[in-house]
Amino acid sequence: MISDDILTKAGLHFDEVNKLRVLDPESSQQTSELKDECHEFVSKIDQFQKLVGSFITMTDEIAKEVENEKMKAIGSRNMLKSIAKQRESQQQQLKALIAEKKTQLERLNVQHQSLRKQEAEQREFIDQFSAA
Repeated sequence: MISDDILTKAGLHFDEVNKLRVLDPESSQQTSELKDECHEFVSKIDQFQKLVGSFITMTDEIAKEVENEKMKAIGSRNMLKSIAKQRESQQQQLKALIAEKKTQLERLNVQHQSLRKQEAEQREFIDQFSAA
């Protein structure tokens, strides 16, 4: 038809429901398909961003937990070192106390022997004095 050719040359086309369009039906269909694909792509990108966001959040939470456990481990290690030093210090104090008590025991044993010797001498003197 001549009027269709004239309209086509003018850049006007009729679609499947006989509406007048500026784009030819094929370009219009490709544009519509591209629009749908873009919407699908944007939807997938949104899903991907949500997934990545949740992954980052989970990773941050795990990193915080790891850091907390690391601090607990460092604290426990320092406490164990402190306890070991305290035990060593207590052991040194106990050794010093034992040495002091041994010295005191030796002094008391010497004093006891001296007193026994003195007692024996006094008994002997009393026995000699009462026998005379």
